[in-house]
Amino acid sequence: MTWGNRSVLMEFVFLAYPSHLELRVLSFLGVSLVYTLIISGNVLIVVAIHTEARLHTPMYYFLGSLSGVEICYTAVVVPHILAHILQSEKTITVLGCATQMAFFIGLGSADCLLLAVMAYDRYVAICHPLRYPLIITMTLCVRLVIASVVIGLFLSLQLVAFIFSLPFCQARGLEHFFCDVPPVMRLVCANSHIHEQSVLVAATLAIAVPFLLIATSYAFIVAAVLKVQSSAGRHRAFSTCSSHLTVVVLQYGCCAFMYLRPNSSYDPKQDQFISLVYTLGTPLLNPLIYALRNSEMKEALGRVPARSSLSRDH
Repeated sequence: MTWGNRSVLMEFVFLAYPSHLELRVLSFLGVSLVYTLIISGNVLIVVAIHTEARLHTPMYYFLGSLSGVEICYTAVVVPHILAHILQSEKTITVLGCATQMAFFIGLGSADCLLLAVMAYDRYVAICHPLRYPLIITMTLCVRLVIASVVIGLFLSLQLVAFIFSLPFCQARGLEHFFCDVPPVMRLVCANSHIHEQSVLVAATLAIAVPFLLIATSYAFIVAAVLKVQSSAGRHRAFSTCSSHLTVVVLQYGCCAFMYLRPNSSYDPKQDQFISLVYTLGTPLLNPLIYALRNSEMKEALGRVPARSSLSRDH
Protein backbone atom coordinates (compact mmCIF):
# COMPACT_ATOMS: atom_id res chain seq x y z
CA MET A 1 0.00 0.00 0.00
CA THR A 2 1.77 3.12 -1.21
CA TRP A 3 1.15 6.82 -1.62
CA GLY A 4 3.39 8.37 -4.27
CA ASN A 5 6.87 6.94 -3.64
CA ARG A 6 6.33 5.89 0.01
CA SER A 7 4.35 3.46 2.08
CA VAL A 8 1.43 5.01 3.95
CA LEU A 9 2.54 2.89 6.91
CA MET A 10 5.93 4.65 7.09
CA GLU A 11 6.20 6.45 10.43
CA PHE A 12 7.27 9.85 11.72
CA VAL A 13 8.60 10.23 15.26
CA PHE A 14 7.61 13.18 17.49
CA LEU A 15 10.65 14.59 19.29
CA ALA A 16 9.12 17.50 21.25
CA TYR A 17 7.64 15.51 24.14
CA PRO A 18 9.37 15.50 27.56
CA SER A 19 11.32 12.33 28.44
CA HIS A 20 11.39 12.67 32.25
CA LEU A 21 8.49 10.95 34.03
CA GLU A 22 7.77 13.94 36.31
CA LEU A 23 7.53 16.33 33.36
CA ARG A 24 5.33 13.89 31.45
CA VAL A 25 2.91 13.60 34.38
CA LEU A 26 2.81 17.39 34.88
CA SER A 27 2.34 17.95 31.13
CA PHE A 28 -0.48 15.39 31.02
CA LEU A 29 -2.28 16.95 33.99
CA GLY A 30 -1.84 20.50 32.67
CA VAL A 31 -3.02 19.71 29.12
CA SER A 32 -5.92 17.61 30.49
CA LEU A 33 -7.09 20.50 32.69
CA VAL A 34 -6.90 23.04 29.85
CA TYR A 35 -8.66 20.67 27.43
CA THR A 36 -11.46 20.06 29.97
CA LEU A 37 -11.92 23.83 30.35
CA ILE A 38 -11.93 24.31 26.54
CA ILE A 39 -14.62 21.67 25.99
CA SER A 40 -16.69 22.86 28.98
CA GLY A 41 -16.51 26.55 28.00
CA ASN A 42 -17.38 26.02 24.35
CA VAL A 43 -20.12 23.47 25.08
CA LEU A 44 -21.66 25.89 27.59
CA ILE A 45 -21.73 28.63 24.93
CA VAL A 46 -23.38 26.29 22.38
CA VAL A 47 -25.97 25.12 24.95
CA ALA A 48 -26.69 28.67 26.20
CA ILE A 49 -27.26 29.94 22.66
CA HIS A 50 -29.45 26.94 21.81
CA THR A 51 -31.64 27.20 24.94
CA GLU A 52 -31.91 31.00 25.32
CA ALA A 53 -34.58 32.30 22.93
CA ARG A 54 -33.29 35.90 22.88
CA LEU A 55 -29.88 34.64 21.68
CA HIS A 56 -31.42 33.16 18.51
CA THR A 57 -29.91 35.94 16.40
CA PRO A 58 -27.29 35.85 13.62
CA MET A 59 -24.50 37.22 15.86
CA TYR A 60 -24.97 34.45 18.44
CA TYR A 61 -25.54 31.81 15.76
CA PHE A 62 -22.07 32.63 14.39
CA LEU A 63 -20.61 32.59 17.91
CA GLY A 64 -22.14 29.17 18.59
CA SER A 65 -20.80 27.90 15.26
CA LEU A 66 -17.33 29.23 16.14
CA SER A 67 -17.45 27.35 19.45
CA GLY A 68 -18.56 24.18 17.63
CA VAL A 69 -15.66 24.44 15.18
CA GLU A 70 -13.21 25.02 18.03
CA ILE A 71 -14.45 21.90 19.86
CA CYS A 72 -13.71 19.86 16.71
CA TYR A 73 -10.45 21.73 16.02
CA THR A 74 -8.96 20.93 19.44
CA ALA A 75 -10.31 17.33 19.30
CA VAL A 76 -8.13 16.70 16.24
CA VAL A 77 -4.84 17.19 18.13
CA VAL A 78 -5.28 17.42 21.92
CA PRO A 79 -6.31 13.77 22.59
CA HIS A 80 -3.38 12.78 20.36
CA ILE A 81 -1.03 14.98 22.45
CA LEU A 82 -2.35 13.47 25.70
CA ALA A 83 -1.88 9.91 24.39
CA HIS A 84 1.68 10.59 23.22
CA ILE A 85 2.70 12.21 26.52
CA LEU A 86 2.06 8.84 28.22
CA GLN A 87 3.23 6.50 25.45
CA SER A 88 6.87 5.44 25.15
CA GLU A 89 6.63 5.26 21.34
CA LYS A 90 5.61 8.64 19.96
CA THR A 91 5.06 7.76 16.31
CA ILE A 92 2.46 8.35 13.61
CA THR A 93 2.08 6.87 10.13
CA VAL A 94 2.30 9.05 7.03
CA LEU A 95 -1.41 8.49 6.38
CA GLY A 96 -2.27 9.34 10.01
CA CYS A 97 -0.10 12.46 9.84
CA ALA A 98 -1.70 13.63 6.57
CA THR A 99 -5.22 13.01 7.98
CA GLN A 100 -4.47 14.90 11.19
CA MET A 101 -2.94 17.82 9.27
CA ALA A 102 -5.88 17.98 6.83
CA PHE A 103 -8.48 18.29 9.60
CA PHE A 104 -6.32 20.56 11.79
CA ILE A 105 -5.55 23.03 8.97
CA GLY A 106 -9.07 22.72 7.53
CA LEU A 107 -10.87 23.48 10.79
CA GLY A 108 -8.31 26.19 11.65
CA SER A 109 -9.02 27.80 8.26
CA ALA A 110 -12.77 27.50 8.89
CA ASP A 111 -12.17 29.29 12.21
CA CYS A 112 -10.45 32.16 10.40
CA LEU A 113 -13.19 32.35 7.75
CA LEU A 114 -15.90 32.37 10.45
CA LEU A 115 -14.20 35.32 12.14
CA ALA A 116 -14.37 37.14 8.79
CA VAL A 117 -18.08 36.27 8.50
CA MET A 118 -18.64 37.62 12.04
CA ALA A 119 -16.89 40.87 11.07
CA TYR A 120 -19.21 41.20 8.05
CA ASP A 121 -22.20 40.59 10.35
CA ARG A 122 -21.06 43.43 12.66
CA TYR A 123 -20.45 45.69 9.63
CA VAL A 124 -24.02 45.22 8.36
CA ALA A 125 -25.48 45.59 11.89
CA ILE A 126 -23.68 48.91 12.54
CA CYS A 127 -23.46 50.46 9.08
CA HIS A 128 -26.85 49.30 7.70
CA PRO A 129 -29.03 48.69 10.79
CA LEU A 130 -32.39 49.15 9.00
CA ARG A 131 -31.51 46.65 6.27
CA TYR A 132 -29.82 44.19 8.66
CA PRO A 133 -32.82 41.79 9.05
CA LEU A 134 -33.26 41.70 5.27
CA ILE A 135 -29.56 41.06 4.52
CA ILE A 136 -28.48 38.76 7.37
CA THR A 137 -31.19 36.11 7.29
CA MET A 138 -30.86 32.75 9.09
CA THR A 139 -30.70 31.03 5.70
CA LEU A 140 -27.68 33.17 4.79
CA CYS A 141 -26.12 32.47 8.21
CA VAL A 142 -26.35 28.70 7.71
CA ARG A 143 -24.92 28.99 4.18
CA LEU A 144 -22.01 31.15 5.37
CA VAL A 145 -21.11 28.71 8.17
CA ILE A 146 -21.26 25.71 5.82
CA ALA A 147 -19.24 27.61 3.20
CA SER A 148 -16.56 28.49 5.79
CA VAL A 149 -16.12 24.83 6.78
CA VAL A 150 -16.23 23.51 3.19
CA ILE A 151 -13.75 26.12 1.87
CA GLY A 152 -11.44 25.57 4.86
CA LEU A 153 -11.38 21.80 4.33
CA PHE A 154 -11.04 22.16 0.54
CA LEU A 155 -7.99 24.46 0.86
CA SER A 156 -6.52 22.15 3.48
CA LEU A 157 -6.92 19.03 1.33
CA GLN A 158 -5.19 20.77 -1.57
CA LEU A 159 -2.29 21.82 0.66
CA VAL A 160 -1.90 18.43 2.36
CA ALA A 161 -2.07 16.52 -0.94
CA PHE A 162 0.68 18.80 -2.28
CA ILE A 163 2.94 18.47 0.80
CA PHE A 164 2.65 14.67 1.00
CA SER A 165 3.33 14.27 -2.72
CA LEU A 166 6.83 15.69 -2.12
CA PRO A 167 9.84 13.43 -1.39
CA PHE A 168 10.84 13.21 2.29
CA CYS A 169 14.41 12.87 3.56
CA GLN A 170 15.63 9.83 5.48
CA ALA A 171 15.24 11.71 8.78
CA ARG A 172 11.86 10.92 10.31
CA GLY A 173 11.98 13.11 13.44
CA LEU A 174 9.34 15.85 13.78
CA GLU A 175 10.34 18.61 16.22
CA HIS A 176 6.73 19.10 17.23
CA PHE A 177 3.78 17.72 19.23
CA PHE A 178 1.59 16.95 16.21
CA CYS A 179 1.59 17.10 12.40
CA ASP A 180 1.70 20.77 11.43
CA VAL A 181 2.92 22.33 8.18
CA PRO A 182 6.27 23.94 9.25
CA PRO A 183 7.81 20.86 10.97
CA VAL A 184 6.66 18.48 8.20
CA MET A 185 8.03 20.82 5.50
CA ARG A 186 11.43 20.64 7.26
CA LEU A 187 11.59 16.94 6.29
CA VAL A 188 11.01 17.58 2.58
CA CYS A 189 14.02 16.84 0.33
CA ALA A 190 13.34 18.99 -2.72
CA ASN A 191 13.73 22.54 -4.02
CA SER A 192 12.39 24.16 -0.86
CA HIS A 193 11.97 27.68 -2.33
CA ILE A 194 9.37 26.61 -4.93
CA HIS A 195 7.48 24.51 -2.40
CA GLU A 196 7.60 27.26 0.23
CA GLN A 197 5.98 29.65 -2.26
CA SER A 198 3.16 27.15 -2.88
CA VAL A 199 2.55 26.75 0.85
CA LEU A 200 2.63 30.54 1.32
CA VAL A 201 -0.03 30.97 -1.40
CA ALA A 202 -2.33 28.48 0.37
CA ALA A 203 -1.67 30.14 3.75
CA THR A 204 -2.39 33.56 2.25
CA LEU A 205 -5.76 32.38 0.92
CA ALA A 206 -6.72 30.91 4.31
CA ILE A 207 -5.31 33.65 6.57
CA ALA A 208 -4.46 36.93 4.83
CA VAL A 209 -7.58 37.17 2.63
CA PRO A 210 -10.06 36.71 5.54
CA PHE A 211 -7.99 39.14 7.62
CA LEU A 212 -8.20 41.71 4.81
CA LEU A 213 -12.00 41.29 4.80
CA ILE A 214 -12.05 41.80 8.59
CA ALA A 215 -9.85 44.91 8.34
CA THR A 216 -12.07 46.35 5.59
CA SER A 217 -15.25 45.66 7.63
CA TYR A 218 -13.80 47.37 10.68
CA ALA A 219 -12.59 50.36 8.65
CA PHE A 220 -16.23 50.96 7.60
CA ILE A 221 -17.44 50.29 11.16
CA VAL A 222 -15.02 52.85 12.66
CA ALA A 223 -15.99 55.43 10.03
CA ALA A 224 -19.70 54.87 10.78
CA VAL A 225 -19.27 54.94 14.58
CA LEU A 226 -17.27 58.17 14.51
CA LYS A 227 -20.27 59.84 12.87
CA VAL A 228 -22.49 58.93 15.85
CA GLN A 229 -23.15 62.08 17.89
CA SER A 230 -23.60 60.62 21.39
CA SER A 231 -20.68 59.11 23.30
CA ALA A 232 -23.06 56.45 24.71
CA GLY A 233 -23.97 55.38 21.18
CA ARG A 234 -20.31 55.19 20.15
CA HIS A 235 -19.46 53.16 23.27
CA ARG A 236 -22.33 50.73 22.64
CA ALA A 237 -21.28 50.22 19.02
CA PHE A 238 -17.62 49.63 19.90
CA SER A 239 -18.48 47.32 22.82
CA THR A 240 -20.33 44.93 20.48
CA CYS A 241 -17.12 44.57 18.44
CA SER A 242 -14.46 44.52 21.18
CA SER A 243 -14.81 40.78 21.98
CA HIS A 244 -14.58 39.84 18.33
CA LEU A 245 -11.55 42.08 17.77
CA THR A 246 -9.71 40.56 20.75
CA VAL A 247 -10.27 37.04 19.37
CA VAL A 248 -9.19 38.14 15.87
CA VAL A 249 -5.88 39.54 17.17
CA LEU A 250 -5.15 36.33 19.12
CA GLN A 251 -6.08 33.95 16.29
CA TYR A 252 -4.57 35.80 13.35
CA GLY A 253 -1.44 36.87 15.24
CA CYS A 254 -0.50 33.26 15.98
CA CYS A 255 -1.51 31.94 12.54
CA ALA A 256 0.38 34.66 10.67
CA PHE A 257 3.51 34.00 12.74
CA MET A 258 3.35 30.24 12.03
CA TYR A 259 2.38 30.15 8.36
CA LEU A 260 3.10 33.50 6.68
CA ARG A 261 6.90 33.34 6.87
CA PRO A 262 9.75 31.54 5.09
CA ASN A 263 10.84 28.05 6.18
CA SER A 264 14.36 29.37 6.89
CA SER A 265 13.07 31.26 9.96
CA TYR A 266 11.69 28.06 11.53
CA ASP A 267 12.68 27.73 15.20
CA PRO A 268 11.43 24.43 16.73
CA LYS A 269 11.20 25.61 20.36
CA GLN A 270 9.56 28.92 19.48
CA ASP A 271 7.09 27.26 17.11
CA GLN A 272 6.19 24.61 19.67
CA PHE A 273 5.22 27.35 22.13
CA ILE A 274 3.22 29.33 19.54
CA SER A 275 1.42 26.16 18.40
CA LEU A 276 0.34 25.47 22.00
CA VAL A 277 -1.00 29.04 22.22
CA TYR A 278 -3.29 28.67 19.19
CA THR A 279 -4.14 25.01 19.89
CA LEU A 280 -4.92 25.40 23.62
CA GLY A 281 -4.75 29.11 24.53
CA THR A 282 -7.04 30.66 21.92
CA PRO A 283 -9.87 28.07 22.21
CA LEU A 284 -9.66 28.46 26.01
CA LEU A 285 -9.74 32.27 25.95
CA ASN A 286 -12.49 32.66 23.34
CA PRO A 287 -15.39 31.57 25.63
CA LEU A 288 -13.94 33.66 28.48
CA ILE A 289 -13.61 36.75 26.28
CA TYR A 290 -17.16 36.50 24.90
CA ALA A 291 -18.67 35.60 28.28
CA LEU A 292 -16.91 38.33 30.28
CA ARG A 293 -17.42 41.13 27.76
CA ASN A 294 -21.03 40.38 26.84
CA SER A 295 -23.76 40.87 29.46
CA GLU A 296 -26.39 38.88 27.50
CA MET A 297 -24.00 35.94 27.18
CA LYS A 298 -23.10 36.16 30.87
CA GLU A 299 -26.78 36.03 31.92
CA ALA A 300 -27.52 33.13 29.54
CA LEU A 301 -24.55 31.12 30.83
CA GLY A 302 -25.71 31.73 34.40
CA ARG A 303 -29.09 30.17 33.57
CA VAL A 304 -27.68 27.00 31.96
CA PRO A 305 -27.10 25.10 35.28
CA ALA A 306 -30.60 26.06 36.48
CA ARG A 307 -32.17 24.77 33.25
CA SER A 308 -30.22 21.50 33.40
CA SER A 309 -31.33 20.89 37.02
CA LEU A 310 -34.97 21.60 36.11
CA SER A 311 -34.82 19.16 33.18
CA ARG A 312 -33.41 16.48 35.51
CA ASP A 313 -36.24 17.08 38.01
CA HIS A 314 -38.83 16.58 35.28
